[in-house]
Amino acid sequence: MNVAVIGATGYTGLELVRMLLQHPTLKLTYVSSDSQAGAMLTKVYPHLKGLVRHTLQRAEAKEIAEVADLVFTALPSGLSTEIVPELLDTGLKVIDLAGDHRLTQADYRQWYQKNPPAQATLATAVYGLPELQADKIAQADLIANPGCYPTATLLSLLPLVQQGLIETDTLIVDAKSGVSGAGKALSAATHYVEVNENFKAYKVGTHQHIPEIEGVLAQAAGHEVILSFTTHLVPMTRGILITAYAKLTENRSTADLLALYEQAYADHPFVRICEAGRMPETKEVAGSNFCDIGLRVDPRTQRVTVIGVIDNLVKGAAGQAIQNANLIAGLDQTTGLIAAPFYF
Repeated sequence: MNVAVIGATGYTGLELVRMLLQHPTLKLTYVSSDSQAGAMLTKVYPHLKGLVRHTLQRAEAKEIAEVADLVFTALPSGLSTEIVPELLDTGLKVIDLAGDHRLTQADYRQWYQKNPPAQATLATAVYGLPELQADKIAQADLIANPGCYPTATLLSLLPLVQQGLIETDTLIVDAKSGVSGAGKALSAATHYVEVNENFKAYKVGTHQHIPEIEGVLAQAAGHEVILSFTTHLVPMTRGILITAYAKLTENRSTADLLALYEQAYADHPFVRICEAGRMPETKEVAGSNFCDIGLRVDPRTQRVTVIGVIDNLVKGAAGQAIQNANLIAGLDQTTGLIAAPFYF
């Protein structure tokens, strides 16, 4: 299957290019960047010399359709809304890595402060969490690739919510991300001097991923879910760690819940459950498509603490997008994605 990457010079687009180079079936045939159009990709990123020979193009739907079957749109929020309908009209499959097609029109307008996509386009979008609905993803024309915080949070909590084992009105999530999650665009908040040797909370209670997480959890629970969600910026390049807390609805031990998680993710190769007494670390998933999860029940309070880690650029973005592309192409989900984490 031939694929294109729109927004190939951003961190997520670059990660897509890197991962597609090692894929045995998906062939990269088109890369675009309006800001760098006309330049060789290796001119922008010299480390790719000898690996890619593509010239960056302006994103033109008809031109892309001549050389590709599927498109990854790795654009800032708000820009996918404009080009995705054009891509779909040419018959292309689209995996959108922005937040444009994950929410209702009302929620998107409220949380992103931008004009939402047309309802007709939204109605065709399938939420692209493979561990939740692989069958629907395989048949879809438009995939709304989940956000990085939602991916780590949802995979960490879905087994508990699906079984009704936590009081969802007690749910609190602390989330920490490396700086690459903010994207490549320059800002005072992500300047080296501001980030180095600093640890801070941001968008407290207002992060745009909140309705995405609540919406998926509500579908799993069968009722409204409202959580307290606080994001933090960590002075590291990549990685996400979420810590979730909730009160159990019935007495369960750590061993009980670990067994539940092992069963829930038995057929999902990218979710790894830590043994009792060990919690996951971001270093253990860096550069990989894995999500590692650990948990503990406090018998004194009957609260459960769940910790999940992912690489925000891989399982939180590019890797998950390729996992979805594998489903669309009729391939095993793991094709081109099984690799040991960086660790160092």
